[in-house]
Amino acid sequence: MGLKIYNTLHGRKEEFIPLNEGKVGMYVCGPTVYDTSHIGHARSVVVFDTIFRWLKGQGYKVRYVRNFTDVDDKIIKKSNETGIDCTTITEKYIDEFHNEMDALNVLRPDVEPKATEHIQHIIDFIKMLIGKGKAYHVEGGDVYFSIDSFKDYGKLSGRNPDDMRAGARIAVDEKKKNPLDFVLWKPGKPGEPFWESPWGNGRPGWHIECSAMSYEYLGEGFDIHGGGKDLIFPHHENEIAQSEAVFGRQFVKYWIHNGFVDINNEKMSKSLGNFTMIKEVLATYSSEVIRMFLLSKHYRSPIDYTEDSMREVSMGLDRIYAFLERLENAGVKIEIDGARKGDLWNDFERAMNDDFNSARALASVFEAVKKGNKLLDDTDGILDEDILETLSFFYNDIKAISNILGMFLLDPQSYFKAKKDKGVADMAIDPSEIEDLIQQRTDARKNKNFSRADEIRDLLQARNIVLEDGPEGTFWRFE
Repeated sequence: MGLKIYNTLHGRKEEFIPLNEGKVGMYVCGPTVYDTSHIGHARSVVVFDTIFRWLKGQGYKVRYVRNFTDVDDKIIKKSNETGIDCTTITEKYIDEFHNEMDALNVLRPDVEPKATEHIQHIIDFIKMLIGKGKAYHVEGGDVYFSIDSFKDYGKLSGRNPDDMRAGARIAVDEKKKNPLDFVLWKPGKPGEPFWESPWGNGRPGWHIECSAMSYEYLGEGFDIHGGGKDLIFPHHENEIAQSEAVFGRQFVKYWIHNGFVDINNEKMSKSLGNFTMIKEVLATYSSEVIRMFLLSKHYRSPIDYTEDSMREVSMGLDRIYAFLERLENAGVKIEIDGARKGDLWNDFERAMNDDFNSARALASVFEAVKKGNKLLDDTDGILDEDILETLSFFYNDIKAISNILGMFLLDPQSYFKAKKDKGVADMAIDPSEIEDLIQQRTDARKNKNFSRADEIRDLLQARNIVLEDGPEGTFWRFE
């Protein structure tokens, strides 16, 4: 089965056929760097990181571009409020964004262009639009795109310009030929950053930067453009209008948009005060737990961030690492030729080729863990050649999958030690106290005082401490 992608442009899944065989151009809208990034930003980045990994893993040569918007009304407002210059603000939040994404095992894109470093490209693009009669300059220095000059305006979002015009207030800006025309270049105001242009000192509008930068790095047309659903209109709609008006050809073949992250069944919003920042989540959960949470639902669906959902994901990750540890303890090794894949990989591949269905892909991993644990339970540690090969396929496939999902990357011992160390620190637990209780339980069991042994187990369970009895003794970990 070949890769199929849900294309927002046509509202259906379509077979993925890149413009140039074996090569993929992908552009994803990055953050406006005026503040700390939240968990919604992380979802978009992790989703497209996984898509990037999958395409590369399938043998495509991918050129991945993700921009930074580093000139914008919000950045200027923050500069005016704090007295800190715009460049200092944007560099601070770009560094913070990089640190957080690195912590989430996110691969860096091939190119991360900043709007302020491409002003001349933006000016040249606007000149082309004016030259083709698609944009116009008005007194005062503004340059607007004329949506009447682009007959397909609204094709991505499904909005009808006539309906939008009927609801628009003409008086908003009398300089516009059409109230829906959008700005390409803004005249400079006192105290704001500006650049010289043929239309006077000023700065670019938001939408034009992505058309100019994608053209610079990916050409007139490319394969995949992505971002959050909130960007469909007006940002991506306007990008299409700008780029197709200039080049007279399809701008992007496949449009991919991820769903939102809710917080406790409510939309994230400043008015509700429920913005959850990435650094706050990283302080509580490991990067792999966060990635698993963000990929636990299909990327187009909304996902709800709650303590219960994170706890459930954390326990699921524990199950996978416990299975890997069990395989290692049983002497299972990765000995199969990397080109040979097992049933788990085949199920995973089918899921990922069905519009990058990471939820179903993860479900296939959990199903394999369940089957593998049953095999180990049924064999009583005696592994014949067939069982060993089956388990080896599981191990091999999970390791291959780890490179796509960006999780299961640690060895099990390191994973559980890190989790134990964090739990000890967060809960201010004395490990010697836990070891003493475990010894008391062991003594109680020897003396057939099972009620006391159960009491100790329940006491530890109430502190989210799980006991695992084995031939070499009892070990403990945090749930």
